[in-house]
Amino acid sequence: MLRTLPLNKRGIPASRIALGCMGLGGGWDHEPITAENIKQGHEAVEAALSIGINFFDHADIYTRGKAEKVFGEIFRDRPGLREEIIIQSKCGIKLIEPGDTTNTFDISREHILKSVDGTLSRLGTDYIDILLLHRPDPLMDPEEVAEALHQLKVSGKVRHFGVSNMSAAQIRLLQHYCDEPFIVNQLHMSLAKISWLDAMVSVNREPWKDITFPEGTIEYCRMENIQLQAWGPLAQGSFSGRSLEGQPENVVNTAALVKELARQKNTTPEAIVLSWLMTHPAAIQPVIGTVNPQRIAACAGADQLELTRKEWYDLYVSSRGEKLP
Repeated sequence: MLRTLPLNKRGIPASRIALGCMGLGGGWDHEPITAENIKQGHEAVEAALSIGINFFDHADIYTRGKAEKVFGEIFRDRPGLREEIIIQSKCGIKLIEPGDTTNTFDISREHILKSVDGTLSRLGTDYIDILLLHRPDPLMDPEEVAEALHQLKVSGKVRHFGVSNMSAAQIRLLQHYCDEPFIVNQLHMSLAKISWLDAMVSVNREPWKDITFPEGTIEYCRMENIQLQAWGPLAQGSFSGRSLEGQPENVVNTAALVKELARQKNTTPEAIVLSWLMTHPAAIQPVIGTVNPQRIAACAGADQLELTRKEWYDLYVSSRGEKLP
């Protein structure tokens, strides 16, 4: 049974699948966006809308802001679209610039406010539906974060807030100081990225492989009605047509199993891979990263599939490459 999204429970009419927009805008350089970039954006948006996706995920750093600029052009070309869809963006990462030796994380009050203003300008809109803090910042002052989010809320620039790549403890710390609830946590989860499951099944066992997933994070989000979003849910095509040359046995075997299940259910490998995530009772919302219209279309129907418990476990154990304890 497909569970209701926590976002829907909060009255936000988000689609079961979201489209990640990191692939829009061309290269990660300082070149201006082109007519071809805008055309690609239109085609990706149209493909997403055609399969019922109304949720679009951005970040201020995606192709150095050009992904948001492309979307701004789409809004100008399609009057009325902004009110029909949900826009989520992120802030908190500073990319390497000339003279820098590394990228840094920054969720200071100043950077959050500046980042949101930049996003709004590039998108050509006056509000973001959801703003995520992109990465945990070791120098974070939660009281300062709270001030920034309060200012964004009362100004109407941001309607809701969330985080990305954070543990339960980090969310609790922020929530202690922030009046506004954090309603999203976006994590790297897929049939290839299964440490969030391995952390569960390995309780009271000798450490298995190199599990670093923070214990209790999935459970905390479920209890607090925080929407779990999965970035990288298609595993970069590892199980849906990407070359398997040089891949380990567990990946080859899992790709074959996905293909067979797709044949049995008369659907696509992409739909099977997404359905595996959405079968989990945490009501995970996959954020697909492709902007290829054909691959977007291949995800259609994933939210209508139901995997049996055996099918779900067969895929998990196959990807794990080792029997369960």
